[in-house]
Amino acid sequence: MSSAGAPASRFAPSPTGLLHKGHALSALTAAQVARDIGGRFILRIEDIDAERSRPAFETAILEDLAWLGLEWETPVRRQADHLEDYAAALERLRARGLIYRCFKTRAEVLADIGRAPHEPAQAYVGARLAEADETARLAAGEPYAWRLSIAAAREALGASWGDLEFIEEGRGPNGERGAQRSRPELSGDVILGRKGLGVAYHLAVVVDDARQGVTHVVRGEDLFEAVPVQRLLQALLDLPTPVYHHHRLLTGPDGRRLAKRDRSETLRALRASGVTPEALKAELGFG
Repeated sequence: MSSAGAPASRFAPSPTGLLHKGHALSALTAAQVARDIGGRFILRIEDIDAERSRPAFETAILEDLAWLGLEWETPVRRQADHLEDYAAALERLRARGLIYRCFKTRAEVLADIGRAPHEPAQAYVGARLAEADETARLAAGEPYAWRLSIAAAREALGASWGDLEFIEEGRGPNGERGAQRSRPELSGDVILGRKGLGVAYHLAVVVDDARQGVTHVVRGEDLFEAVPVQRLLQALLDLPTPVYHHHRLLTGPDGRRLAKRDRSETLRALRASGVTPEALKAELGFG
């Protein structure tokens, strides 16, 4: 059940495959943080990727987490049930002139990045089309993405742009900890939504964390670089900023981080092989 107002951490998997040992580490870390802060442990199903999400994988997630001995707040929030929340946030940004339609293909965007060597790697900065051109492309039914305008965001925040910070209580990929300056301009004009496909990750998680009262975001250090954009969205939408707690990533024998394709490391496979939850938790440092 919910305890409104209490601090909370969350584990937010996508039902696009089976959970592996890396997910177990993340879920157990989030649960431990919840205990440490005397708060709630929230499970959220991030299923906005309708093409890849499967009910069977969601069922497996619940089974695996129960096997680990975890308990979470109910009801579980499923992103696919709250698309109107994300649409409303996107509309707020559009009404303030903070996002624009980008009709460029991925190949065109990459080509533009290649022609701008002074920009950070993979950071795309675009611009709104002339009204007549945009109207013609819309009339032709061309696909487009809604991009956040870094220039417009900087103008909207004014002097407070330089005050964007967040607290890291875990560790970033380079050992970052404590107060961190946020530099969303390094990410460029990120995509927040697409025509006919709804919302993108950055906007959805910011809205969800605020809606659910998440005070501590626990996730792998590979998502550390996502914080500046999310911190910017929190400022633009007047949403609270949680504390961030990034943790180490598990790697396989080849040195690559575990992924859903690593079937031998899935929790289902480990269970079938006779591994106990106690043994796995001990291996991951929760013994």
